[in-house]
Amino acid sequence: MTTAYPLSWPESMPRAGRREKGAFKTTLAGALKNVQDSLRLFGRDSGKPVTGIVLSSNVPLGADRPGDPGVAVWFMWEGKQYCIPVDRYETPAANLQAIHHVLEARRVELRHGTLALVRATFAGFRSLPAPAAARNWRDIIGVAADVRNMPDVRIAYRRRASEAHPDKGGSHEAMTELNAALAAAEKELNG
Repeated sequence: MTTAYPLSWPESMPRAGRREKGAFKTTLAGALKNVQDSLRLFGRDSGKPVTGIVLSSNVPLGADRPGDPGVAVWFMWEGKQYCIPVDRYETPAANLQAIHHVLEARRVELRHGTLALVRATFAGFRSLPAPAAARNWRDIIGVAADVRNMPDVRIAYRRRASEAHPDKGGSHEAMTELNAALAAAEKELNG
């Protein structure tokens, strides 16, 4: 299932090793509007509406420079699911703006080429499988089903974080998943 949070990244697409600043002059709100407009206009131009749009990220509200600025836009077009993921840049705004430009390039293909050309271009986006179903926070943190208090969850979290952290041989993706699991635990147990 594709989720808005935490980030649903296509399994077959590698993540960026390094990130660039990016030269886009846009805000997060502006880039988000650009992506939404591009998807709507692409649907209009192609004569085939874009539906089921999910903008997926690990961005907490108010964070300009999160640890993982990657963004993936999932959507349905012509009855198939597509994903355009970008994590090349340091900010979610820049990654969203890059997605906007990818979509605008498809609109240029429609204007100067054919719908068949766009379908061929989208074949690469189509081949990206949706991520596997999200694992339960208990499995990620490593606590039993009978654990019902946050102090025990935090002890298990710290143990896992010592393995998952990039500085300890883990990865950004593993820490992102672990942090999302801790947030889910707090919501469920303190909610």
